[in-house]
Amino acid sequence: MATFATAALRGLTRSVPVLRPTSGWLSRRSHHLTPVDDELFQRTTITLLEKDSPHIMYIDTYSPWGFTVNGNRVVGPCALVPHSIIQWNVGSHQDITEESFSLFWMLEPRIEIVVVGTGDRMEKLQPEILKGMRKRGIAVEVQDTPNACATFNFLCNEGRVAGAALIPPPGGSPSAVAPSSYVE
Repeated sequence: MATFATAALRGLTRSVPVLRPTSGWLSRRSHHLTPVDDELFQRTTITLLEKDSPHIMYIDTYSPWGFTVNGNRVVGPCALVPHSIIQWNVGSHQDITEESFSLFWMLEPRIEIVVVGTGDRMEKLQPEILKGMRKRGIAVEVQDTPNACATFNFLCNEGRVAGAALIPPPGGSPSAVAPSSYVE
């Protein structure tokens, strides 16, 4: 074992070639990279942190048919609240009413922000709906569904108490949520 360690240490040693300028001054530089004796006997420990915390909701993918949330497939529009996935009975942004948002203000712990994904492009919601949510102390962020998925993932990763109301984008092929939506 000692001969192996000695041979391994010889392999760690390297030197930078000597630079000899043509002028009278001679510069010499070298590096000697070997561990100190006490470094040879210290153990290195590595602590791995979970990439995804089990209690954080994370939207894995979206498609025209629905979503994958923490590995669970959801078909059609859905509402995400802390620790729960609920089928949301809306067909398009025009079907969104104050009543369809009622589940967000009835829950404890109180939801701070609801991210609304309106499909393949951002659509405006009725002002009365937004006023009603604001009156109850809940912020509403309306975006197209791909950006809403990324925003929801970011907010949950920050530890915010967030909800999402998502309508799948129509047409096209299934795609994954952008990797930049997960912040490590």
